[in-house]
Amino acid sequence: MTETKHRVTIKGVKEGLVFVIDDSCPFAEVMQELEHKLDKTNRTVLTGPAVQVSVKLGKRSATEEEKESIRELLVRKGNLQVQHMDSDLPGPEQQEPPPDRVTILKGIIRSGQTVRHEGHVLYLGDVNPGGTLLCTGDIFVLGALRGMAHAGIDGGDRAVIAASYMRPTQLRIADVISRPPDEWGFDDATMEFAFIRDGKMQIDKINQLHRLRPDHPFGGK
Repeated sequence: MTETKHRVTIKGVKEGLVFVIDDSCPFAEVMQELEHKLDKTNRTVLTGPAVQVSVKLGKRSATEEEKESIRELLVRKGNLQVQHMDSDLPGPEQQEPPPDRVTILKGIIRSGQTVRHEGHVLYLGDVNPGGTLLCTGDIFVLGALRGMAHAGIDGGDRAVIAASYMRPTQLRIADVISRPPDEWGFDDATMEFAFIRDGKMQIDKINQLHRLRPDHPFGGK
């Protein structure tokens, strides 16, 4: 009896789910099995709290269009959030992302949830009280930041935190913790960003970001 080879293997880990993609079969077969497995997955998994996903491509030389197809299918199937898509190919595929690359994530970070990201992140959604967003680079929230955000978690004190509506329970950049929001000096909490100056956290309007970080992808005029 011949054992059927799985083109997509789903593993549960502490951080969420890992999707291991077979690197020897046609890409169309991968997409077909991935969609089938997602359709058969317990709906409570796909409709509950946000689940962080890593995709392992093995030695598959996937194009950017193929990677985006996988990412779109995963996101479309519920509350899955693709954090990493890794390849075992040598050379450029294993290089670190450019320092100015910004990854887009979306969803709602609810109370008790923690989302961690390597690099800069643009988060489309809200961070509710009790929710936590951690990032080694900069954090931009297009939504309400009412929970806790920590940028530069590896010690990068040039990181910034910005939000459409800034009323966090706490902000941290590297090892510096913010003052309470009622001491910031702004009343509307609209489109502000936090940064470190002289070892202290400061808050300013987002239109001043280009003065602080003219090299940032969001900081240019």
